[in-house]
Amino acid sequence: MSRPFYITTPIYYVNAEPHLGHAYTTIVADVAARYHRLAGDQVRFQTGTDEHGDKIAQAAETRGVTPQQYADDISGMFRHLWPELHITNDYFIRTTDPDHIEVVQAILQKVFNAGDIYKDSYGGNYCVGCERFLTDKELVDGKCPEHDQEPVFIEEENYFFRMSKYQAALKEHIEANPDFIRPERYKNEVLAMLSEPLEDLCISRPKSRLTWGITLPFDHEFVTYVWFDALINYLTGLGWPSGDNFATFWPAAQHLIAKDILKPHAIFWPTMLMALAAAEERPATDYLYQHLNVHGYWNVDQAKMSKSLGNVVRPLELAEIYGVEPFRYFVMREMSFGLDSSFSEELLVERYNSDLANDLGNLFSRVLNMLHKYREGKVPAPGPEQPEDTALNRLVEAVAREYQRENNQFAFHKALASVWSLMGAGNKYVVANEPWALAKDPEGGPRLDRVLHTLCQLLASVAVLIWPVMPLTAEKMAGVLGLGRISDGMLASVAEGGLLAPDTQTHQPPALFPRIDTAKVKAKAAKAEQKAQPAKPKKTKKQAAAEPPAEISIDEFAKVRLKVATVLAAEPVPKTDKLMKLSLDAGEAEPRTVVAGVAQHYGPEELVGKQVVIVANLKPAKLRGVTSQGMVLAAVDGDQLCVVTPSKPSKPGSQVR
Repeated sequence: MSRPFYITTPIYYVNAEPHLGHAYTTIVADVAARYHRLAGDQVRFQTGTDEHGDKIAQAAETRGVTPQQYADDISGMFRHLWPELHITNDYFIRTTDPDHIEVVQAILQKVFNAGDIYKDSYGGNYCVGCERFLTDKELVDGKCPEHDQEPVFIEEENYFFRMSKYQAALKEHIEANPDFIRPERYKNEVLAMLSEPLEDLCISRPKSRLTWGITLPFDHEFVTYVWFDALINYLTGLGWPSGDNFATFWPAAQHLIAKDILKPHAIFWPTMLMALAAAEERPATDYLYQHLNVHGYWNVDQAKMSKSLGNVVRPLELAEIYGVEPFRYFVMREMSFGLDSSFSEELLVERYNSDLANDLGNLFSRVLNMLHKYREGKVPAPGPEQPEDTALNRLVEAVAREYQRENNQFAFHKALASVWSLMGAGNKYVVANEPWALAKDPEGGPRLDRVLHTLCQLLASVAVLIWPVMPLTAEKMAGVLGLGRISDGMLASVAEGGLLAPDTQTHQPPALFPRIDTAKVKAKAAKAEQKAQPAKPKKTKKQAAAEPPAEISIDEFAKVRLKVATVLAAEPVPKTDKLMKLSLDAGEAEPRTVVAGVAQHYGPEELVGKQVVIVANLKPAKLRGVTSQGMVLAAVDGDQLCVVTPSKPSKPGSQVR
């Protein structure tokens, strides 16, 4: 059943050029829009630019141009960047658009006529960066915490919106609708704000101080406060009040923002909508959006990305080096929606080589090459089904369900992880069934047909599922597989199976993601870090040992992949007293070898059959001629050592978190 889905990004303020933060938000919106198109929903996707206010006027003056010229230049950068990143917005709005100005003035007049806007004198701490008055409670050491600058005390007459009038109703609505603001941490943050009395919102600036804004319809000596102007864009873009798009899409409005603009979207905007509903004598629920979806920051060198810190990441530069699709995949897979995440070029390359080159690219190439070698590139009719075929097909169905559930909750990284589990299962299936051996067996033909058929169907499913994040890669895979174009509503076919009909002709597979030389990237990063850091005196071993270990973030810890493994075999490493060579079942296609320094504490017979916890993504290292593919965790107390083991038997490969 087709449902309306309206996704918006914040309209980006034109005081700065586009950076990684802007790109991430817009890619998330694009992925959400593409996913819902894939699910067969009716989609509207809007982005744009916010162009009024003090900062724009000041920036234009610094450049020696008019505010309109300045806004045209920066807005153009955003508009031209999005197609380069494969963004598919339906509408790009600017707050200088004539229709937006008309809508803002119409809403201001309605709310004013209803008595919810009044004139009063006011003196307060004004932050130019925030473009609003700050309360004493919001200041930290007398400064704006967002911009680290002391505000300017301004006293003047202005117009105020009776925001406090709607405080109780907003709090009640949030408590009655727990997912109105998500993830939950941000809902709780907003409820904490609402536990204190709200002040009414100053919504004007006198033209004696600022002329670059929308003139108030009821007093031409004032312009509209930039936030009251900007937030209304979400209605303007749908043709409020009587447009067909407004009637269709507004009840399904999904706002997407970064956490730094939580208060305007979670408090200013819904109270404004409640006031508009009251002015029209309608229920507040007719105007309130469905969800506010809030994501965290991208940190670079452990600090929020900032032009003043010189750590701004320009998305197009990275996309030109590594490709748009890997860039989109990285930001969607690396950030847990709602939490902060760390960005580095090295991390991007690691994801590229591990997930795209090794997992996706190798499986695609491996299967298609076998298909062309053994069946002239044609998808065979399936032979008799065996339990492992049924299990893999059921996994595809389960992943399709999980994929939908996680995407609907904006847990995009989890949805992608579920898709990548299919790659792991596909590789295990290849190893277990050995198509190369079946091809040599005179009686292995029917079984080989079933195996190749099942693998082709799995790859077709993967192509459909990755389309929202990597549309060009998905289309390339679909073309090679003979699947045709990936179209709206195609998601349902994944769970149903049978995307490829028997006898479908495929093509020779291209190299989807050639590996990147990580040594060059690491050398580049090391050189940049060395250049940025002043030389430090070397510490003695004693000094280093005396220092407490540095604290790490939850994002850094999340990079360590811990798994449960069962010891299959154990033997001492020759010519050493401490090292033991272990063969481990970690739930993978083949056992992995790990060298552990446990020989003085355990005999081989004590370890075989024992379950241990390993670091599964540690870089392989050679120890006494043996390549170790991980590390076994152990508790150390003086001379005593005890390997870490689950309290109950666990399935090999289970994650430890």
